[in-house]
Amino acid sequence: MIKKIIVSISLLFSLVSFAQEGTSSPYSFYGIGDVRFRGTVETRSMAGLSILPDSIHINLQNPAMYSSLKLTSFSVGGTYSVNQLKTNQKDEKAQRTTLDYLAIGIPLKKVGLGFGLIPYSSVGYNIKNSVYAPDGRTDNYYKGTGGLNKVFFGFGYQLAKNFSIGADVQYNFGKIDTRSLSTEFTLNSSNEYEQVQYSTRETNSSSASGVNFNAGLSYNTKLYKNISLFSSLTYTPEATITLNNERFIAIVQSVDGVADAVVGDEEEIQVADTKLKMPSKFSFGVGIGDTKKWIVGTELTFQGTSNFGNRFNDIDNVSYENATRFTVGGYYIPNYKSFTNYFERVVYRGGFRFENTGLVINNQPIEDAALTLGLGLPLRGAFSNVNVGFELGNRGTQKGGLVREHYMNFSIGLSLNDRWFQKRKYD
Repeated sequence: MIKKIIVSISLLFSLVSFAQEGTSSPYSFYGIGDVRFRGTVETRSMAGLSILPDSIHINLQNPAMYSSLKLTSFSVGGTYSVNQLKTNQKDEKAQRTTLDYLAIGIPLKKVGLGFGLIPYSSVGYNIKNSVYAPDGRTDNYYKGTGGLNKVFFGFGYQLAKNFSIGADVQYNFGKIDTRSLSTEFTLNSSNEYEQVQYSTRETNSSSASGVNFNAGLSYNTKLYKNISLFSSLTYTPEATITLNNERFIAIVQSVDGVADAVVGDEEEIQVADTKLKMPSKFSFGVGIGDTKKWIVGTELTFQGTSNFGNRFNDIDNVSYENATRFTVGGYYIPNYKSFTNYFERVVYRGGFRFENTGLVINNQPIEDAALTLGLGLPLRGAFSNVNVGFELGNRGTQKGGLVREHYMNFSIGLSLNDRWFQKRKYD
């Protein structure tokens, strides 16, 4: 098991080693960036449905599910994303490869423990905007990198045969760096643009830290023969993220938005540190089915994002409203006991989600919708498996001068399972 973990970590980090940012969305300019985390590949393939207790897969969204684990489980996952950005004037494409999660779940009789690392949100944009005037134009370049990570530790406890509770604590940390560069051009006598010698550059840096908590309940009961009802509830109270901010202004020489040299001294501008309210979140889901054959379910999530804000207080074209997400998904296994046909033991997953993100820009609400598909591929001679997922969706709008994103996400995750802490029968 230890060798499998080491090999898996090495493979995945080699996969993501060339990725600079976890997103290519211009909407990552706002708040703490683009919130990427939607669970493991197994739950993402069902559009984020997280209501199911599982003995060999870690459920990172409801800590009560840790108590369902029967084997020690190591999970790691990553995503390759293709994003097409459309405005009323232009189309662009971008690709990213990212690490999504790294987690270990350990069963201890009625108690299950879980801990790991989640890259929670990402900032990654590179935008050019030209403003024209009768006597010239100004080219504005905007670039941002960084994001927020979570280290978490949680437990689940089985109060009764079909009822579990759980909680986890999450430490949030990270750094977000942004840069804006303005270059002016004048019209000469030949009606051509000539660049002014110097440009103005502003750089901002925000170091984030804070703690939040998450609690969950899980209940299931048999309805008829092998058909059971499953339900899940999670609640995350509002928390505070502290941002230590720095800002510097400089006069630079630049070509096509790239600064070559600073002219004179770079001046530090005093800006206040800020505190962002991480929104409260409440999720409730139900589903029915036979865990060894099929499951279908739905989940509703509400977030109190109306109290959210931005890293700096000088952005005036954005506001926030409460966010909602609707999910429906499930899986199907033809015959989990088949020894003659491998594909009958494969788990076939699918789902749909619709989300009002709570972000409002230029009076336009930013919405996100996606279809998902996935496969759970069992490894021969073990309880471990490889999970692959595909997500096709769109976010945003071209109204109000904004950007509409059409994206495809290809995810792969490893769930490696073994029995730890087993008492030896023979010395």
